[in-house]
Amino acid sequence: MLPVLYSFRRCPYAIRARLALYASGVSVELREVSLRDKPASMLAASPKGSVPVLLLTDGQVIDESWDIMQWALHRNDPDGWLGENNSSHLDAAIQLISENDTTFKYQLDRYKYPDRYPEYPQSHYRSEAEVFLLKLENRLDVSRFLLGDAWSVADVAIFPFIHQFAGVDKDWFVQSHYPAIQRWLKEFIDSAAFMSIMEKHSIWHPGDPPVIMSDNANRSEIIP
Repeated sequence: MLPVLYSFRRCPYAIRARLALYASGVSVELREVSLRDKPASMLAASPKGSVPVLLLTDGQVIDESWDIMQWALHRNDPDGWLGENNSSHLDAAIQLISENDTTFKYQLDRYKYPDRYPEYPQSHYRSEAEVFLLKLENRLDVSRFLLGDAWSVADVAIFPFIHQFAGVDKDWFVQSHYPAIQRWLKEFIDSAAFMSIMEKHSIWHPGDPPVIMSDNANRSEIIP
């Protein structure tokens, strides 16, 4: 019996949870859901109705993506995403992730759905979001990743949201002054980890054969 992960392929919170599970080598039963028709079993486990939701074999429910990441990586962190015993590394990661999940996500939602927030034009929300992008660009201009020359939990937790931002207006983003972020995004998109966890699956229904999201035991490297 495996833990069960309720997920939605394109959700940035679910993406980062799946990446951490993949890296940790923890296999789970993956249940792809429709956000318009959420399964009763998911809602029974987590009434708030958002993904990801991880149901452990002992009945414990973890329904926040950051908590799922920590659960997986504390079990096994072969690539040192948590910074091993480096408390300053983790503190820096948490600070960046917090800004991503609050201020940047707030502006991203408005940039992505400007019709829902007509108080300002779309360009205003993009400019507001660029404050965080500039912070990331400055970091990536001096190191390959956000906290140094290797992936960290900060990169993994933040990448899906920057990827979503880049997709809102691809033409604008391609010509924007963020070459380091563009290079960083490409490394993630081309990685074995991302390609594996973004595999498409049918919507899960009760009684379907289980879909196993496998561990990374047979990989050569996370980064190509």
